Amino acid sequence: MTEPTDPTPASSDAAAAVALDTAQDQAAEDDTDLRDSLAGLSRLTLGLTGLADMLTHVAEFAAGAIPGADGAGLTLLSEDWPDTVVASAEFVRQVDEIQYGLGEGPCITAAAEGRTVSSGSLGGDMAWPRFGPRAGRLGVHSVMSLPLVGADGVLGSLNVYSHTKDAFDDRAIELGELFAIPAGFSAHSAQELDTARRLAAQLETALTSRAVIDRAIGIMMSRSGCTAAEAFDKLRVISQTENTKLALVAQRVLDEAVRRARARRAER
Repeated sequence: MTEPTDPTPASSDAAAAVALDTAQDQAAEDDTDLRDSLAGLSRLTLGLTGLADMLTHVAEFAAGAIPGADGAGLTLLSEDWPDTVVASAEFVRQVDEIQYGLGEGPCITAAAEGRTVSSGSLGGDMAWPRFGPRAGRLGVHSVMSLPLVGADGVLGSLNVYSHTKDAFDDRAIELGELFAIPAGFSAHSAQELDTARRLAAQLETALTSRAVIDRAIGIMMSRSGCTAAEAFDKLRVISQTENTKLALVAQRVLDEAVRRARARRAER
């Protein structure tokens, strides 16, 4: 009986060469995906969209940049608690809602401790004994959560999920951490711009309200001969009595003055 022979050195070398070529091709493809996602990230601008939409695009680029990802989510914190939560896919939103509802999960750990955390088998991961099994029952088995760091420190986290077990190897984590650096600064800039835009809108509203109040004060002064301070006190009393904003009370005075003026004009 002939003994089986070992593969020849030539065939072993050929197999090794094929494996090396495949690995190199995959690495090149991963690098291309990362470059494309970073290029897209650099073109994002808050001027064309709102904060949540912009952050959703960041999450989508993350899912495209990180090998093995089926979806990604991004969370910004306010006073150490989730304030803005976006997702590239509906299942990501469901998983993130579970961990925020429980107060336990990789996103919370990554943001609180400022480090990357990952798991390849959430259903049995004792790091998050309540969150893990519930995520596993949704068919989500792998996660990588990366802290997002801005100019003032950790401002949130980037969460990447996969339905496959052990989806994120060392290379995926390396690419994720590379992506998280500019993503953190993009998120920080978007947050700052959104805050500035909201403050500008509030200031504009306040100035408009002030103009309405001043006009209402003038109308009341002309009607009753009271001083500006007395007219303002009357408006304030009405506001407090009716539990209505002062600007709305003032607008009602203006509307009534306009109605009376039009009525008088119609009588002529």
